[in-house]
Amino acid sequence: MRSIYRKIRCFSQVNRLRDILCWRDEHYVDRNLVLRYDRKRITLEENTLTRGLVGKYVDSYEFQDGTLEFRSKDVPMPYSAYDQDQRVSHAAITGNKRLSAVLEHIKQEQDKAPPKKRRAGTQATRYTPTGRRNNGWNSKLAKVAKEKRAASQGSDV
Repeated sequence: MRSIYRKIRCFSQVNRLRDILCWRDEHYVDRNLVLRYDRKRITLEENTLTRGLVGKYVDSYEFQDGTLEFRSKDVPMPYSAYDQDQRVSHAAITGNKRLSAVLEHIKQEQDKAPPKKRRAGTQATRYTPTGRRNNGWNSKLAKVAKEKRAASQGSDV
């Protein structure tokens, strides 16, 4: 009996399969070369490639083993991550004798706070309607021109 499945023969095909079986998303790079991913601030290292990414989107790849990779035009970029949800652990309290009271207080305050509801991917910037209507141009100059136009049409009639 012949196997109908093809074997993966070279390393590039293994990497291609790894890229297919991961979580991909796009993230906006601000002027400080910082993007946000999963409640973390990711700072891209400044080089010739990343300088041109300000104001553009980069692809993020989260692999099954938990590793992250950020790419632009399939070129991986070096980065550093800062976790915004840092928590004080019990080991830090017992390991630091001088600051143990302060760390214990911080841990109690963190435990009181309810867990934050996280949105995934592009849902993080969900549009919420305000109820206000935009009737075209909203600048002062446009409003004055509109009033003058209404006044001139009223005097011609």
